[in-house]
Order: sequence, then structure tokens, then C-alpha cells
Amino acid sequence: MPSRSSPVIRTMTRHEVDVAVDWAAREGWNPGLADADCFYAADPDGFLIAYLDHEPVACISVVRYDSSFGFLGFYLVKPEVRGRGYGYQIWQPGMERLEGCTVGLDGVVAQQENYRRSGFVLAHRNTRFGGVPQCLESSDPRLKPIRSEMVGAVAAYDRSFFPASRERFLHCWLRPEHRAGVAFVENEQIQGYGVIRACRAGVKIGPLFAETHEVADLLFRDLAREATGQPVFLDCPEPNRAAIDLATRYGLLPVFQTARMYRGPAPDLLLSRTYGITTFELG
Repeated sequence: MPSRSSPVIRTMTRHEVDVAVDWAAREGWNPGLADADCFYAADPDGFLIAYLDHEPVACISVVRYDSSFGFLGFYLVKPEVRGRGYGYQIWQPGMERLEGCTVGLDGVVAQQENYRRSGFVLAHRNTRFGGVPQCLESSDPRLKPIRSEMVGAVAAYDRSFFPASRERFLHCWLRPEHRAGVAFVENEQIQGYGVIRACRAGVKIGPLFAETHEVADLLFRDLAREATGQPVFLDCPEPNRAAIDLATRYGLLPVFQTARMYRGPAPDLLLSRTYGITTFELG
């Protein structure tokens, strides 16, 4: 039998991913109402949970997108048992699962030094902006709702913005049951796309990728109409000043910040065309 300091650590079931999402909600991360299915679809073996006396005490996600890139998230310990080493105990098998990969994470800034001691290097910060946007709806015939027949083309476009292929994730993320996706298509070529989804509070836009500021603006305004008066949140990479200008132009204010860090060679991403991060949990 394990001692009180040695929890049982195993891969989560799909139901247990809901536990991790609920814990994240309690931390104020405001996950989407239907995020768990798509997170799990990305890598069903990439979620670990620690149990002590049949009660969950810690969790971590270590999603492996391919042989060279993984993303770490949901690194959480139940508040009432923090300080007992359970976080470190689940961290170790999590990082072992991503051995040989560049590993990314979006951690709270206060934990940046702890991640640095584990070999992670700051790449940039992301700022979450939120509020009820003050903007007119966009109207442009080049804005197309993302239907099933477009998913392959959108996934191909997405590949330039992410360090690895994430088709399994996107095939779930782009389904219209729980999210609205819009692409900007000109001369039969995708020039940007965005997705909006309902969250515990308000709605989030993510991702928001675009070739130009004008396309990003059109996509944002088209997606924002789905909010129907609710607060809208957009997670902007700080190096993209145009993304921050977009958020503030329509009345959104900074509400939260993360540190994007990598262990291993940092990928060369198109941050100048990234106006909204997809998720802080899976990159």
C-alpha cells in the first residue's frame, strides 16, 4: 500500500478530465464548457491524475502532438493538500512522458521561476483581454462559416501557427455543436480563421489567426456577434502589438497573464499573425 506521501498516479479516464477542468475553473482559468472532449481527443494518454486514499489530489496534462513537440498544462494540486510534494510527484512521470520533445507551457507568471529551474525558458508573455466588445458587426462575403468540408483546409492553414500537426484536436475543435468557427477565404485560399466558444464566464475567441490586421479585425467582429452581449475574452501574445491594439480598440481590458515557456528548442511561430492563442491548456 502506498504511504500518505506516495499517491497512486495513472492515466485519466475521459470522465476524470472533467475533474481537471473543474479544478482549473476554480483557479479562475475560465475553461470552455465543452473543452474536455477536444482536449482528450488530442491525446487520450496525455492526462495524469494522482489519487491518495481514493481521492484525487493532483493532475497534469502532457499532451504529445508528435515525436518532437508536447504541451504541458493542468498542473494542479488540490488546495487543501498543497505543500506536501504531490505536485512534484506527478510532475516527474509527466515530464518522462514527453522525453525527447520540446515542451511548451503557459504558466502563471508567479510560477515562472519554478519552471525555469526545470529547464524552461521564457519565450514571451500572453495577456488575456476581456470585456463586452464595443464594435459593429462585420459584413464581408469572404467570411465563411467553417463547415465539415473546410476542416482539412483549415487544419493545413493552422499548421503554420503551431509547432506540430494537431488534426485530431482540430477535428473536434471545429465541430459546430459547441463552437462557431469562421474563415476568411479569398481566391479560394484561407487567409485567416477564428473560433469562439462558451466558457464558464462569457465566451472566448481562440484561435484567431490572420494574414493581415484587416483580416483579423473582420474575423474578430464577426465572431464577437456570437457573444450576444456577454463578455468576450481574447488571449493575445504580447509580441504582437497589433493583437493588443485590436483587443483594446474594442474596449477589452487586461485581466490575466501567462508566461509562454519552452524546454528545448523554441519553435519559430508566426506570432505576428497570431491574434489569439487557442488555449492556455493545450497551446
